[in-house]
Parts: sequence; structure tokens; C-alpha cells
Amino acid sequence: MYAIVKTGGKQYKIHEGDIIRVEKIEGNIGNLVSFDQVLMFSDGENTSIGQPVLDNVAVKGHIVEQGKEKKIIVFKYKRRKRYRRKQGHRQQFTAIKIDQIEA
Repeated sequence: MYAIVKTGGKQYKIHEGDIIRVEKIEGNIGNLVSFDQVLMFSDGENTSIGQPVLDNVAVKGHIVEQGKEKKIIVFKYKRRKRYRRKQGHRQQFTAIKIDQIEA
């Protein structure tokens, strides 16, 4: 059984028991999270595709971790023009453990 949910502008394929990292969601560790934008659901035999979302399916989980990803370096350079810009970025994330997919 799996579902495809949309959160933070991205789509994730999830199974029960998975731990996924999504864009930061407000909340503390242990808080319950529910995804209501379910785009597709499959139980192994039947597949339901939403237009654009499914109303009768919900995905529930809880927050495991709040943190930041590894730093990426953004470096802009133009040769022979003495132009150099260096900037770093660390994206915040929320790790969520999927408890159940309700259909």
C-alpha cells in the first residue's frame, strides 16, 4: 500500500513506516501531522488517481526531527571581469514518520 502526497511544492511516494524529509513544517518533535493533498493511492490491487486530489484518503504521521541539511556553496564567477560572489545555504527540513494511510 502506498500513496503519493504533495507538500512543500514537491511530491513524495510514501509507504506506512517510512521516514521522509520534507520542507520545514511548523511543530515540535512528536506532534501529529496530516497530509490531505493525496494525489494517488494504491492498495496493491486497486489504484485511485485524484483530479487533482483524493478526498477520502488521508496520510497521518508524527514529527521525528527538525533540522538543517548540509551546506551548499553558491559561487558565481565571470572570467576576466574580477566578479566573484560566494554564498552558502542550508535548507531547513522536517523528518516525518508515516504512521498510517487511511482510505
